[in-house]
Amino acid sequence: MANDVATLLGGLAGVAGATGAATLGVAVARRPRPYLPAGHALVANQAEDPLPGVLRRGLAGLTVPVRPGPHGELFLGSGQPQPGRTLRRMVLTPLFTRAQARGGRLCRDQRVPFRLVVEFTGPVRDADTLLRAYRMLDQQLRDHAPLLSRCVDGRLDPGAVTVAITGIVDVRALLATQSRRYAFADGSFEDIGSASAPPALVPMISEPWSRRFGWDGREPISAEERHLLHALVRSAHEDGRTVRISGLPGGSRKARQAVWTELGEAGVDVIADSDQVGLARHLRRHPVHRPVPPRVTPGPVTRRSTPAPRSTNQRPDIAPVV
Repeated sequence: MANDVATLLGGLAGVAGATGAATLGVAVARRPRPYLPAGHALVANQAEDPLPGVLRRGLAGLTVPVRPGPHGELFLGSGQPQPGRTLRRMVLTPLFTRAQARGGRLCRDQRVPFRLVVEFTGPVRDADTLLRAYRMLDQQLRDHAPLLSRCVDGRLDPGAVTVAITGIVDVRALLATQSRRYAFADGSFEDIGSASAPPALVPMISEPWSRRFGWDGREPISAEERHLLHALVRSAHEDGRTVRISGLPGGSRKARQAVWTELGEAGVDVIADSDQVGLARHLRRHPVHRPVPPRVTPGPVTRRSTPAPRSTNQRPDIAPVV
């Protein structure tokens, strides 16, 4: 009898130990990932629910394709609008609900805004329709104004989320007329130094890798392409803008890692890729840091052709770079 009791107690202890280990495993699996300021997700048109995985992996941005649809809504994807799959329901509401529940941050260690890039796609090319769609988006954003980066009379005030507009709709002229706005235009390296596209209107340079580069990560990058990459990034930073590179070459994970590493060493602020798992793992091991600018001897003061954006900096916990 004593042996039977001992055996029973030992079995219960084993079950308790296994249960504890399983619980610990679940806790480790659910441990919040560190916020990755350079991580940006590109989602496919058919993605069921694009936001949860992005936030779970700690990526600090998302490009979501949308198109105008019935009832004045923006629907996810470039195909036929699917009931319920609206930008408001699938992205905006859960994103801002999370930020509000966490005191104005998406993650405890968030230091830069989450960059939400709304990409207008689809067959519609009518300018009036697209501009009406933007105005509808603008109204939806104003419902969450306290959590958004904004521009007020040329002054930038960072928030938990920065929204940029890109794609087939050109909203620059419309944005420029708004004294208070909650969205920004996406830019290119041609906008550097442009008086018509100041950083307060176009704070982020966004280009696909293949537009200027042919290197695919399989062989060492050439000195010429490396020099060009560093020069472009440095010029954008000196002009008061951040840089987002997307459209990266495919291939093996090793080749992609080589490209990610090169972008990080050049100081690219935002690396956008569809390989969310691989990118997040890479950035946790190799975070992007802006290169320290070299010391220069003070010389005569020269006037900048394009002044850097002013910031009210009312949120010192969120960096003013948007």
